Amino acid sequence: MSEPITAYIGLGSNLGDRERMIRKALDLLNGNGGAEVARVSDIKETTPLGQMGQPNYLNGVAEIRTALDPQRLLRKLKATEAALGRQPAGKWQSRPIDLDLLLFGQQTINAGGLVVPHPEMHLRSFVLDGLCQLNPELVHPLLKEPVSELVRRLGGGNFVVDPEAPQLVSVAGIIGVGKTTLAKKLADVLPGEVLYEPYGTNPFLPQVYAGKWELALDSQLYFLVNRTEQLDRNILPRHKVFITDYVFDKELIYARRLLNAEQLKLYETIFQPFATRVATPVLVIYLQDSPQACLERIHSRNRPYEQRISLEFLQALDQDYRKLFADWKACPVIRIPAPRLTGYSEAVVEHVVRQVRAYIAAGV
Repeated sequence: MSEPITAYIGLGSNLGDRERMIRKALDLLNGNGGAEVARVSDIKETTPLGQMGQPNYLNGVAEIRTALDPQRLLRKLKATEAALGRQPAGKWQSRPIDLDLLLFGQQTINAGGLVVPHPEMHLRSFVLDGLCQLNPELVHPLLKEPVSELVRRLGGGNFVVDPEAPQLVSVAGIIGVGKTTLAKKLADVLPGEVLYEPYGTNPFLPQVYAGKWELALDSQLYFLVNRTEQLDRNILPRHKVFITDYVFDKELIYARRLLNAEQLKLYETIFQPFATRVATPVLVIYLQDSPQACLERIHSRNRPYEQRISLEFLQALDQDYRKLFADWKACPVIRIPAPRLTGYSEAVVEHVVRQVRAYIAAGV
């Protein structure tokens, strides 16, 4: 008899007596040999994904020990669902019980209708929360990241990959952190197309950095118009990856730092109609480094109009970005310390690209 393996099962129910259904499913899994339920996470109520208008779910995760091979365990899960009244239905349909094989040891499987790790588990807080409660040191076999890091990326949200939406990846961070370099590396390997910030074509920006603050509104409006045209969700082609070396939400960060009260009031009025046209990124990569290190890079690359940027200004921007992503709900966020990318070795680039591919539509 083979050595027992630890596996993790996603639990869900949104029809009938949901809690009772989950208890009965666990009892059935625990019986008839081959599997033993070791621990169960807290069971939490969640709103449905995909098809709206459904009842809320109860979701949790079970840790089991099993001597069954993956295919036999899958059959046991399906038999348990059938015994509890689940009928064949579409992906987003309501169901009295849902049992998903999330992890089977550290194995990766794609055969016989079974894909492990579960291909969407890294997008679901209600799955990752349960896994973290049971074992926060668990490492995703394909992404090579602990589940504690994967759940942090979601900010409490649950996401669905939509192949019909623009596949937009935005690299964010303060000036000098290395956004453009990373965007280029990603575009080369994914592959994808980089949409650059229009720094070089903004005629007002050098004058603003030189102290002509009366032109700050002109500079911000120039950026607003150009970035909206770049990121218009009705214009960006589908089925192609785009990487920006900025996140559109930085517009308000810089406006609030550079504009006086009268200019800001006018800007915020103009901003809203433009913002509604912009595609939401499917993923943000938030590069982080100390403001001092970023200032040293700014001096090293020696762009004339940037040389008056102060450490205090970068420190203020750093706080603004931290606040922005502390409560970010629009899409997953991968936080990367910039020193981790130093030298961009092949292994480092490969690891980052692997992460990105997990959050964009397959085949794009």
